[in-house]
Amino acid sequence: MPQSMTRAHPIGHPGYHETLPRSPESAATARRLVRLALTAWGLREMVEDAVLVVSELAGNAVRHAEARTVRVTVERPAPGRVRISVTDGSKVPPEPRRAGARDENGRGLVLVTALAGDWGTTSLPTGKAVWAELGGRRDR
Repeated sequence: MPQSMTRAHPIGHPGYHETLPRSPESAATARRLVRLALTAWGLREMVEDAVLVVSELAGNAVRHAEARTVRVTVERPAPGRVRISVTDGSKVPPEPRRAGARDENGRGLVLVTALAGDWGTTSLPTGKAVWAELGGRRDR
């Protein structure tokens, strides 16, 4: 089983990342990583929204990915702005769906859309990264 280890990015934009087993318990570790990063950056006002976003992104990766691990990354591309991404081994992009009143699943990306200023998917050679940005203006 892969070991969990939080690391700060050595260069570039400030950030943290952690590779986690593809298991339901990893969502709790992802939430702790996001909470730690935002608190360290003095962005406590964004913590609750960011924790909900990473929960949904990590939960989707755990349910739908094909690899044994997922990678959670939290970056601060600009002051007051946070980018959270979850990388998994599936090439299939996520699609928001309409959940029925009795459905237990299917509302995650609707929630991400409501909380994040922007979100999307980046294709990678070994899968994809699903990301969401919260706070501040995006650089163009």
